[in-house]
Amino acid sequence: MPRILLIDDDEQLGPPLAAYFRRYELDLEQALRPSAGLARLKAGGFDAAILDVMLPEMDGFALCRTIRQDSDLPIIMLTARGDVMDRVVGLELGADDYLPKPFEPRELVARVQTVLRRHVARPPAEPTLRFDGLVIDTARRAVQRQGETVELTGSEYELLLLLARAPGRVFSRDDILNALRGHEADLYTRAVDIVISRLRRKLEPLDAIKTLRNAGYALALPKVGA
Repeated sequence: MPRILLIDDDEQLGPPLAAYFRRYELDLEQALRPSAGLARLKAGGFDAAILDVMLPEMDGFALCRTIRQDSDLPIIMLTARGDVMDRVVGLELGADDYLPKPFEPRELVARVQTVLRRHVARPPAEPTLRFDGLVIDTARRAVQRQGETVELTGSEYELLLLLARAPGRVFSRDDILNALRGHEADLYTRAVDIVISRLRRKLEPLDAIKTLRNAGYALALPKVGA
């Protein structure tokens, strides 16, 4: 049974939600504080995490960033505000999905099931992808541009990895959305452009990402041997 960690300081939320999740063969556990949640995630055994944005100690964005430093665990973020920019920020930090409060438990279950399926379906990564001027170490989720380390957000890294696994192939915005997120297409279509723009700047002076008008994006760097 997949184990899901809910990090939310609302003590009244966890127990009824856990009972509901069990109906769908999902084991939900709750941590009330980010420090406790991070300790439990470090101990291992969880298949996904659900983070509230409004938390003591650190907000959900900072918590998402901390988790993404060394884990590709599927993450769904919850917010009481439902603000568009909150969702874009969550995407930028590497969250897999976003759900505003109040929410229907069945919708949260459906989104958890979706991110779990997507995570399992990811193709096995080559240990290292090497291109002219660019090296991607998939084991460490590390990127080097002309020998220098490049700091990427979770979404920037995932997008680069998607393009790098099929260099030269043109990915439409819909392709990118389906591969990385899959929900709320209007919002994420705008966010894809943001991530592409920031990724391009970070990879300069390499002309790494090619835009084909009305078609999409492709990695334009030639691959080199190990």
